[in-house]
Amino acid sequence: MEDTKQASEMVVGDPALLEKKIDSIRLAGPHKLQVIADFDATLTKFWVNGTRGLSSHGLLQQGNPEYDAKRQQLYDYYHPLEFSPTIGLEEKTKLMEEWWGKTHGLLVEGGLTYESIRKSVADANISFREGVVELFEFLEERDIPVLIFSAGLADIIEEVLRSKLNKTFKNVRIVSNRMVFDDDGHLVSFKGKLIHSLNKNEHALDMAAPVHEQSGDLNGPSDENDSVKKRTNVLLLGDHIGDLGMSDGLNYETRISVGFLNHNIENSISCYRDAFDVVFVNDAPMWGVIKLASQMCSSES
Repeated sequence: MEDTKQASEMVVGDPALLEKKIDSIRLAGPHKLQVIADFDATLTKFWVNGTRGLSSHGLLQQGNPEYDAKRQQLYDYYHPLEFSPTIGLEEKTKLMEEWWGKTHGLLVEGGLTYESIRKSVADANISFREGVVELFEFLEERDIPVLIFSAGLADIIEEVLRSKLNKTFKNVRIVSNRMVFDDDGHLVSFKGKLIHSLNKNEHALDMAAPVHEQSGDLNGPSDENDSVKKRTNVLLLGDHIGDLGMSDGLNYETRISVGFLNHNIENSISCYRDAFDVVFVNDAPMWGVIKLASQMCSSES
């Protein structure tokens, strides 16, 4: 029954090409493979308890209603511009930098504390797709790195991973906006280059840190980053066509892209099918991705 349900949730535009890519990755071996995943609505569910699940940015309540309201006003203004078909990419990129910059400024000015991040995550309507833990375990056993790319906030994503999965994975790293807290746990600044919805790709790799490392100098590139760059086969997971850009900075040989189409399915399915190698619809669990990963890592043809 599970397989039939999985098949009905899975759409493949070019099955022969997908088979060819799986074979190519399988022949190269797991040591050449890495996984690049978006976070919100890709690793997490789109619908949670019948309502829209929160994003890692959206769940944050900074314990100061005035500043929460100001951030909401920015969202109401900039979010429609992010998806406007009439604004060119260059202008849109400037607008996104402006939005993220202002939002980060409000978080500092409004006195965000690490404690309010913990509380926000504990109270948030957010949960992972079924099978995320099993996927991470499968990849960890084979030493395959997972890079989570997000235009959100690394510290919140780490807290969501810690509190909702109750487990840490040594192969999981986060490429996202990282906060700097003072000794009293107050946010004082952000570290490194601003990552927004239109520039999150492998160029931001040097901001990645293992999820279990709370601190440490993350400014310089590490040997681990170089080894990731040598992994030239990619399994990419995203929920927006723009997520395909996450592997832009990488000189990959073979990439299998998986798209999660969570809503507005009828209108979007044809462009998702053309853009991604595999599409999972209706907020599908991760079982299909695990099956795909096991085919890519199989020792049999």
